[in-house]
Amino acid sequence: MKAFLLLILLMAPAAASADVVSASAAGFMIRSVMTVAGTPAAAYAAVVNVNQWWDKDHTYSGDSKNLSIAALPGGCFCEALPGGGVQHGTVAFAWPGRLLRIIGALGPLQEMGIAGTMTWQFEQAPEGTKVIFSYVVGGYPTVPFEKLAPLVDGVMAVQMKSLKAYADRK
Repeated sequence: MKAFLLLILLMAPAAASADVVSASAAGFMIRSVMTVAGTPAAAYAAVVNVNQWWDKDHTYSGDSKNLSIAALPGGCFCEALPGGGVQHGTVAFAWPGRLLRIIGALGPLQEMGIAGTMTWQFEQAPEGTKVIFSYVVGGYPTVPFEKLAPLVDGVMAVQMKSLKAYADRK
């Protein structure tokens, strides 16, 4: 299972990537900025409604409907599995319409002794809401961060594209 998940990460499309802001032996930071329709409160609600937009190919269960975010400090970004589940992250900061921060290592990063912090910021824009996403990762990886950064960026770019499509439909 571990090898399969790493293979999925390594095969993720990098063509849709946003920006790898920095990458070194100590960690990396990726960032994506997009504008979605609606208010900051609606964009925040869309992010929290993760089971509606997260790509099923980047879940353990193969079904995005099993994902949830309890948007309150200490809340879980979790995935239900038969008889169990996965904690993808813990909500550290929840301010509806302004900021959502989740601490956790996604997917195969979880088993590498890595820590990550995902932040979504929401700002009113003339065309709707500017969503600024960043993921800062550090730790002791089994694959060099310089190689992981563009792969994770590709996976998250798929998620951001899906989030935009969902938020723009609302």
